[in-house]
Amino acid sequence: MLFLDRRDVAALLPMDACIEAVAQAFASHARRELPAAPGVLGTLGRAGGFHVKTAAIGGVRGYYAAKVNANFPANPEQHGLPAIQGLIALFSLDDGRPLALLDSIQITILRTAAASAIAARHLARADARTLFVCGCGTQGRAHLVALSLVRPLSRVLAYDRDAAAARRFASEMRTACGVQIDTVADVAGGLPQCDMAVTCTPAREALVAAEDVRPGQFIAAVGADSEGKQELDPELLAKSRVVADIAAQAAHMGELQHAITAGLMSVADLHAELGEVVAGLKPGRTSEDEIFVFDSTGTALQDVAAAAIVFERAIAARRGHELSLAGDPA
Repeated sequence: MLFLDRRDVAALLPMDACIEAVAQAFASHARRELPAAPGVLGTLGRAGGFHVKTAAIGGVRGYYAAKVNANFPANPEQHGLPAIQGLIALFSLDDGRPLALLDSIQITILRTAAASAIAARHLARADARTLFVCGCGTQGRAHLVALSLVRPLSRVLAYDRDAAAARRFASEMRTACGVQIDTVADVAGGLPQCDMAVTCTPAREALVAAEDVRPGQFIAAVGADSEGKQELDPELLAKSRVVADIAAQAAHMGELQHAITAGLMSVADLHAELGEVVAGLKPGRTSEDEIFVFDSTGTALQDVAAAAIVFERAIAARRGHELSLAGDPA
């Protein structure tokens, strides 16, 4: 069994490869080609929470993955630790062998942004060139990279409640991506100016008001990935076409939970799941004026697709540390 740390994952999983692998996994799920539906369990702690997410993918080789992630938002400030930490266990779907144990931080970062890029590829206007980033941390950076691969960006506006973080983001990513990036003082000062937006914050109340969104925009809502978290006004969802990564998850832990609680929507009101759009089973954007919201809660479909690529490339490159679970019985 291989152990692959964050440096291994970063070296073996470029964003473009992650996007294509995740897109294929979503499409296979929509076509009911996968051996089991993705699952999720959650446990709340005093200062954070834990998610256990599982899924399997088939093909020439079949893989099963279980990811255990801890999400403690105050970690960076209070303990000097990442907000999200965890592990992915990858198994053979053919004989049950544990194949690899992978650090989950880099995979979670990449696969989350990859899903938003896939959604943008199908749901953003073809002429979309401007992006609003709300939340200038790790996910904001990853999303800028991922979205630039599916739409050629000409300008980015960035907002963070920590103005210094927004300025660092603009300085660092302006150089890294070669695109003009300016900061704004609030959401209302940036969102209406852009064709696309991503919200990736730990907010527990709406940051984006319905009146700040104009016809034709695409919004990837990433922050709401557990009960109680929220970034968007439920009225915005009600007036938009909403595409979820997994419908049941979105209703339980995504932005959709708040629209349901407010009596504005039900699961039946979703436009589609992302995989249905990718597989061509349901339409993406059909007019220039449609507002699309991608309700991203994160699914192990993304994790297993990304982990499988990392594992196969690690084998080919002879990278990683060999571990053995075998031992003499007591």
